Amino acid sequence: MTNLREIDVVILCGGYGKRLQRVVKDIPKPMAKIKHRPFLDILIDFIASFGFKHFILCTGYKADIIEKYYRHKNSNLTIEFSKEEKPLGTGGAIKNAEKYIKSSPFLVANGDSLCKINLIEFIDFHFKRDALISIAVTNTDVCDDYGVITVNNLQQIVKFNEKVKGYKNRLINVGFYLLQKEVFSLMPKKNNFSIERDFFPKIIKRNLYAFETQERLIDIGTPERYKKAINLLKYDTFKYS
Repeated sequence: MTNLREIDVVILCGGYGKRLQRVVKDIPKPMAKIKHRPFLDILIDFIASFGFKHFILCTGYKADIIEKYYRHKNSNLTIEFSKEEKPLGTGGAIKNAEKYIKSSPFLVANGDSLCKINLIEFIDFHFKRDALISIAVTNTDVCDDYGVITVNNLQQIVKFNEKVKGYKNRLINVGFYLLQKEVFSLMPKKNNFSIERDFFPKIIKRNLYAFETQERLIDIGTPERYKKAINLLKYDTFKYS
């Protein structure tokens, strides 16, 4: 059994969140409030409920707000900050955090979404398939604003379609990834790139697997989804049980 204390958790929380700025102004998107606390707090609590202890927050837009909050928060977790001085995209943010990442694999989570997957099962899945990268996915009928993933009968990923309209009942990325440290040697030389659009599709033949869950994806990327997330999370502590 893998000791989850030894697996680093990288959370992507540096984006501007332009669409959400209409209702949540002048703060990073993951700091939007749910039940009087930042969404990012709920995400960290969920991940920590499995036993993870070391978190690396990839900050960017108004990074000082996130850093100030977590430097003053009493916690038994170790939280470090990987700050981007200019927008780097999701891939660039992970690449920028390399110096803080010691474990292989390491877990990556989007800072603006939640899906109640069993992270222990996710890690077991990753090791059993000797995967380079594992991506958690769920089935949905609403695909227009999400990347669609195609898998074969071995659960290997064979195709990515980012935000293609017209797809129904397809697998979408829920914002949890497991990556072996060797991915850094495969990343583009440029510093600004998307992990979903610019990196994953380029290395698709290198043991990428999809871990499927039936759990609901909750994200706060738009005012409408944020409102829905507030209602859904009123009744759920979102710790795994």
